[in-house]
Amino acid sequence: MREDERFEIERAYDLLPHVVGASWASIYFRLNKIKNPTVQEFRDKVAEYFSALERLGQYLPNNEQFLPIKSYIRSRHDVEIRKILNGENPEVEKRYKRYIDYG
Repeated sequence: MREDERFEIERAYDLLPHVVGASWASIYFRLNKIKNPTVQEFRDKVAEYFSALERLGQYLPNNEQFLPIKSYIRSRHDVEIRKILNGENPEVEKRYKRYIDYG
């Protein structure tokens, strides 16, 4: 697959973990009045909400021309989940610190 064919998905996966996952996790903790979740609790919740986005790839057609991008999406999704859970996504880590500081 050419790089230009996956450009938009790459950009989405650069942003979605913290824009969707961390934002929804912050809302969850805030509305449940949990002011000091552990970093791992926060990461787990981010991964949980981010995982809901995996279904988006299922909306692409199942024909041959879409198989490479669908495979890339599955692979990239798995990589991002691992990075979130292992504390390797700097934007998610930044969001955790901000939540702890400003809850």
